[in-house]
Amino acid sequence: MTNTDQQASLTYTSYLALDEVLAAQRPRSDEHDELLFIVIHQVYELWFKQLLHELRHLQRRLAAGDTAHAIRALRRALTILKVVVAQIDVLETMTPSQFTSFRARLDAASGFQSAQFRELEALFGRRDEGMYAHYPEGGPERERIAVAMASPSLYDSFVEYLGVRGYAVPTGRDVREQAKPSPELQRVLLRVYADDSGEAVVAEHLVDLDEGMQEWRYRHVKMVERTIGDKSGTGGSSGAHYLRETLFAPAFPDLWAVRSEL
Repeated sequence: MTNTDQQASLTYTSYLALDEVLAAQRPRSDEHDELLFIVIHQVYELWFKQLLHELRHLQRRLAAGDTAHAIRALRRALTILKVVVAQIDVLETMTPSQFTSFRARLDAASGFQSAQFRELEALFGRRDEGMYAHYPEGGPERERIAVAMASPSLYDSFVEYLGVRGYAVPTGRDVREQAKPSPELQRVLLRVYADDSGEAVVAEHLVDLDEGMQEWRYRHVKMVERTIGDKSGTGGSSGAHYLRETLFAPAFPDLWAVRSEL
C-alpha cells in the first residue's frame, strides 16, 4: 500500500479511534443518569492526561530558562483547568436521588482511585505516601505515583528556572519532601517582582495555576457534599470529609507569602 493509499484510508473515525472511545461507556444499570456519570469521569481522565502532558512540557521549558514558551504552556494549562472546573456544572445537574439510583453498582470504584490525579497532585508538590498506599505493590499505578513523588515538582522547576535566569536561589532541597515556606526564596521573589519582567509573569501565572487547582478542590468537595452529604465515599474513602482535608494547601507557598510585601 502506498502512502497515498494509507492517507486515503485514514478517516475522522479511525484517526480518533472513535469506535473504541464510544464503546468505552459501559453502564451497569438501566438508570438514565449513569451514562452521564461515566462520560464526565472519562473526560476528566482525558483532561488529566493532557494536563500532565502540558505541565511536564512546562517543566522542561522552565529548566531551559525559556520564559516565552513557559508562559504559553502555563496559559494552556490554565485554560484546561478552567474547563475541568466547569465540567462540575454538568455533574451537578444530577440530583442526589438520581445518583443513588445507580451508586450501589459502582461497588468499590471511586474517583479516589484516579492514579492520574494522584500524579497531578505529586506534580503540584504533594508528598504523602498515603496517596499510593491502597494501590497493589509492584503495580504500574503505584509505581507512577511513587516516581512522581520522588521527582521535582512544579515548585522545584520554578526555583530552578529562577536560577537559570540569574537569580541566587537556595539550592539543595530534597524534592521528595513537602515544600515549606522559605524566607530566603521569598527575598528572591521580591526581587523578581521588583524587576517586573518575564520571570514575574511566570510567577503570576503559577499563582493562577495554584488558585485554579484550589478552585477545583473546592468545587469538587461542594459537589460531593451536594450529592451524598457526609456519607462515606465509594472505594473506602471518607467522602467529603477526606476532600475537605485537601482544601487550601498551596503548591507555591512562597508565592503566596510574599503578597503582603509587594
